[in-house]
Amino acid sequence: MRSYRRRLQVVPALLCAIVSLVARPAEAFGDGKGIPGRNGTGTGGDSGLSAQVVQLYEDAALATERYEAGRKKAEAQRVKALRIEALLERERREIDVLHEDLGRIARAQYRSSGGVPLTVQIILASSPDQLMRGQHVFSQTNLAVTNAIEKSRRAEARLARDEARAAAAWQSLEKRNTELAELKKGIEDKLEGARWQLQGQADASVAAGSCPGAVRLDQKETGLTRAWVTPVESYELSAAFGSGGLRWANRHTGQDFAVPIGTPVRAVGDGRVVKVTCGGAFGMEIVVGHAGGYYTQYAHLASVAVDQGERVETGQWIGQSGTTGNSTGPHLHFEVRITPEMGTAVDPVPWLTERGATVG
Repeated sequence: MRSYRRRLQVVPALLCAIVSLVARPAEAFGDGKGIPGRNGTGTGGDSGLSAQVVQLYEDAALATERYEAGRKKAEAQRVKALRIEALLERERREIDVLHEDLGRIARAQYRSSGGVPLTVQIILASSPDQLMRGQHVFSQTNLAVTNAIEKSRRAEARLARDEARAAAAWQSLEKRNTELAELKKGIEDKLEGARWQLQGQADASVAAGSCPGAVRLDQKETGLTRAWVTPVESYELSAAFGSGGLRWANRHTGQDFAVPIGTPVRAVGDGRVVKVTCGGAFGMEIVVGHAGGYYTQYAHLASVAVDQGERVETGQWIGQSGTTGNSTGPHLHFEVRITPEMGTAVDPVPWLTERGATVG
């Protein structure tokens, strides 16, 4: 039997250099066209659209990862630029001090007659020793002036280089942040449009009371070693089991997982699909039977990826979340029952927790 122990994997991507991003930032993301398996092998519905949503989820996750990596690198660049600015300020103060030293040396040289011609010094010297001392002082003074001038020139050149480096760093930082943000937004906009297109097709199927058939999704190997998992990988909990509300005749019979439209929904454990229906309060739904006499329900879907009677494995994608039926927003309604039918539900959170699939 074909293994379905796969899941969506986000390819890790780090920004190794500014140039690698700036040159062709969009090449890291595909559109799913021409890639084997991207369009699934569905027998009904628009398999290309379902696969496109899955691919865009992967692209959006990768774009977000690159954006966050770029944001962290940008922050490091900002700190570096601030250090350069502090260095520039220190070098400016050093140059000011050098200029003061040059003025002081020049004044001292003038007062000590350092500029008197050698012939005059010979005439005025009272002894060879006095002449040698005068020449030594003169040489030392000239050396000090020369060194000070050279040091000042080096400091000014270094200051100019650092100023240019700081300006280039800030320009690269701004350009990279802008391109990352635009790339991320573009993918998210495409994903949002594809989500609602998928939802529109699902609504039409529910209105007709007929499911279009399984739309196979290309799922990567999961490497799962657990027997049980949560029905979606990333989520926020919303309506809990037993909670009250105007939307339910009595009490809420499941646990709602708030997720965007098109999120892959997975079987929580090994089992067999006992029901795939479209229509009614649950919209598009799947019921899976498990060993031990328990059944799990996955409702308000936007697409189904399995057929009735099909065997499923833990973590296998069986559909995509949506907001069909009696739903006020995108989410997955998940139930655990002791029969395939309504009215036999048990609290799914402790049920999953007991089996090692912690919800929260």
